[in-house]
Amino acid sequence: QVQLVESGGGLVQAGDSLRLSCAASGRTISNYAMSWFRQAPGKEREFVAAISWSGGDTSYGDSVKGRFTISRDNAKNTMYLQMNSLKPEDTAVYYCAAVRTLSVRTVMVRTQDYDYWGQGTSVTVSS
Repeated sequence: QVQLVESGGGLVQAGDSLRLSCAASGRTISNYAMSWFRQAPGKEREFVAAISWSGGDTSYGDSVKGRFTISRDNAKNTMYLQMNSLKPEDTAVYYCAAVRTLSVRTVMVRTQDYDYWGQGTSVTVSS
């Protein structure tokens, strides 16, 4: 079992930056592909960014490309999401997810691909 805990959310103004963290426990995440999803009120959960367990392969949702950067530190069992140039439409609860994979390069982008989820951290961007 892998437990995931997100942190770093908060209330910011448009144009500001935030860094979210996802701390894993229970297992080392070095063999797990991981990702960030978000869910705004009244909307479906949306893919934000994903990273392979090596960290060498990443994928981003169209709405965050060029503004968000996903990274991980397997030695610290932690994944990050650096969010720059935040917009009001980035307001959502952000969730991290993990799934064990066999390939060092696997990147997963669908919610149904993931086995483990955190409880979420709220990000609110005011205009």
